[in-house]
Amino acid sequence: MTFQQGRAAVVTGASTGIGEATVRRLAADGWRVWAVARRAERLAALADQTGATAVALDITDDDGVARLVQQVTAGGGIDTLINIAGGARGTDWVADAKTEDWEWMYEVNVVGTMKLTRAFLPMLREHGTGTVLNLTSTAATASYEGGGGYNAAKAAQRAMTRALRLEEVENNVRVVEVLPGMVHTEEFSLNRLGDKGAAENVYAGVEKPLTAADVADVVAYAVSVPHHVNLDEIVVRPVAQAAAHKVIRRTN
Repeated sequence: MTFQQGRAAVVTGASTGIGEATVRRLAADGWRVWAVARRAERLAALADQTGATAVALDITDDDGVARLVQQVTAGGGIDTLINIAGGARGTDWVADAKTEDWEWMYEVNVVGTMKLTRAFLPMLREHGTGTVLNLTSTAATASYEGGGGYNAAKAAQRAMTRALRLEEVENNVRVVEVLPGMVHTEEFSLNRLGDKGAAENVYAGVEKPLTAADVADVVAYAVSVPHHVNLDEIVVRPVAQAAAHKVIRRTN
């Protein structure tokens, strides 16, 4: 195919949080962006504000992914795929695990990332200097009570990312992994816990947790450096979180 000049990316999970912030950052930097998520109304508003192209779909749906590839091809193609869609459900211990929660987390975090990556790899290879960036989590590297399902899903996504890097190096496709720690976003903890008060308690007393814009800045930098530079793995946490188990909480 004939690629249009200038940088271009597909960003999933674009209706909220880190995905939305990444669309805003890349669009402000002059990228052509396809913003992908399920919620059409939120995407439409984002497109109006940024100039991105909104594409409403479920990333686990094969037909939807195929239509996305067709639309992106018709629009001049991309050199960068940014897989941000994902999430967590529940805090049950393994003994009380809800099968539907575990299946959802695996489908969205792992299978969805695989389907988008598989679909766009031919285009990224043909471009010659393609990039895949997967947003995983520090939950992929440090397990904790009540996090078994999310730990497992993110660890699987991380393993897939590392395998992809080995497989695609001969095609000059660089593969980047960003692993955020504590990020205070609009919906992540709320979706996981189902209660606004409980969600806010996750960040209680933490001075300056990361914001979605903070992580979007890191993502934008990682995909914007010269192509021969590969930031394989980037762990990003707030200063107050020295490790997954070490968080400073201050009370007045």
